[in-house]
Amino acid sequence: MSASENITSDVEKKALEFLEYLEVEKGYSPLTLRNYRHYLNRFSKFLKNENFKGDVSDIDSETVRKYRIFLSRLVNKNGDSLSRKTQGYHAIALRSFLRWLTKRDFDVLSPDKIDLPKISDRQVKFLSGEKVDRLLNAPSLSKINGKRDKAILEVLYSTGLRVSELVGLNRDNIDLKTREFGVVGKGGKSRVVFLSQRAADWLQKYLDVREDHFKPLFVRHSGKMDPSIADNKMRLSARSVQRMIKKYKKKIGITEDVTPHVLRHSFATDLLMAGADLRSVQEMLGHKNIQTTQIYTHVTHKHLKDVHRAFHDKGGKE
Repeated sequence: MSASENITSDVEKKALEFLEYLEVEKGYSPLTLRNYRHYLNRFSKFLKNENFKGDVSDIDSETVRKYRIFLSRLVNKNGDSLSRKTQGYHAIALRSFLRWLTKRDFDVLSPDKIDLPKISDRQVKFLSGEKVDRLLNAPSLSKINGKRDKAILEVLYSTGLRVSELVGLNRDNIDLKTREFGVVGKGGKSRVVFLSQRAADWLQKYLDVREDHFKPLFVRHSGKMDPSIADNKMRLSARSVQRMIKKYKKKIGITEDVTPHVLRHSFATDLLMAGADLRSVQEMLGHKNIQTTQIYTHVTHKHLKDVHRAFHDKGGKE
């Protein structure tokens, strides 16, 4: 093993400790941890290819500059370049890693010296009220799968839950009388979630036809429902919910991409257009920072502009 490989392993070792910190201390989700691991592994491989001769304290502005150039020129097997948004995620991961090292008193490059690439404003995808209604009414209610899917769609739109939060729910988490329950979202952030009466009613109808005693709120109904099977083996996966929504999207002929997150966006947009304040929506979505919630203001501002144009900006034509 070469000296450079030994030296680079120092970065890898500290990156592993950083990931463990994110998992244990920050409570990051498995998906977020996987992404951070991917971005930091790419940085480590870049250092090896550059024959980097130093430890974390020797990562300087020139190293970062070369890394940014490497990312901008990187192409996948299909010949596609990394989007500026994805390049930004790599930079965020590296900056977070350096910030963690700084807190541990390592003499490293200041995280603030890593600028993020400028990207266009995030576009929020959401469904109109008419399309939401069509989607919610798409499941056939003759079988238990359809009743389950109906309950899932109603709960997603009523609460704005992330799909990972939805599939992690157990029956005993939900109080259908008060129509509220607690969830732990990204970064271990807890919040109270409220169900509409309609969502609670459909959830009750689904649970009423369940003859099993599995703990998960939503389970798969294909194959054997053997009571000896572990609860989490029966739990519906996030991927299953995503596939289910795409199935109903095709059934009713919606051309837009529809995902659980689009329903979350639709929930938030509907609240803001109805007059809810941004701070309340932030709390209901479980956003840590108000800046994250502000992506919806672009949508609501456009809505208000359209209303103004339709009802006031008549230019003296009458």
